[in-house]
Amino acid sequence: MKLVKLLANLGYGSRKEVQRLIRAGAVTDATGRSLSENEVPPHDQIRFRGEELDPPAPLVIMLNKPDGYTCSTEDPGDTIYDLLPPRFALRNPGLNPVGRLDKDTTGLILMTDDGKLLHKIIHPKSGCLKVYQVQLDRPLEGHEGELFSSGTLVLNSETRPLLPAKLQVLGEKEALVTLHEGRYHQVRRMFAAAGNHVLSLKRISIGGLRLPTDLEEGEWFELDADAQKSIFSEMIEDSAESSA
Repeated sequence: MKLVKLLANLGYGSRKEVQRLIRAGAVTDATGRSLSENEVPPHDQIRFRGEELDPPAPLVIMLNKPDGYTCSTEDPGDTIYDLLPPRFALRNPGLNPVGRLDKDTTGLILMTDDGKLLHKIIHPKSGCLKVYQVQLDRPLEGHEGELFSSGTLVLNSETRPLLPAKLQVLGEKEALVTLHEGRYHQVRRMFAAAGNHVLSLKRISIGGLRLPTDLEEGEWFELDADAQKSIFSEMIEDSAESSA
């Protein structure tokens, strides 16, 4: 790939803008030597205004989503793209969230430009588990776990029962919920069906990938190959338990 196209695909500007930047000496190699449009050193040897280039495609990042941010640029107000370098919104292929979190739901969200990986994670048959930490308005009554795991719970305005979900009680008003699917406002609607109200909701894991405790809200990092593989490790283990 030519240098101009590489930088444009990474969101550093249009092709014409990138051409001007290259000619102005903004793009160098690791030694500081200005590069021409026809030179394409290894990716890790290219510098833009002295800084290393953003990772090439395919890219997968984990973001700790704060409250109040939406997951689509079509939604009004603050979006998760505002938490990333502005040029990330201009990458080609585009960086998309792997599923969505509601505006008032926090925690782990993945973003990628790898369409195959995205669909593998969100496909209903993938078996990729999602775990949410829930704070409730009223104390748990003890019947919720059986209700959620029954496979017969039908949410209001729907006709198809939910897949069985797991409830782990952490406290009088706190629990973990593990889902095999991701319907609209699912956890909140499940507790509403059980006669309770969710005060706060945080996703803490997808498959075998956990949200690091030291990753502050609004922060993100790139996932390496091993971390990406771990997404599916929990799915494999759970499937093995289910068939035992």
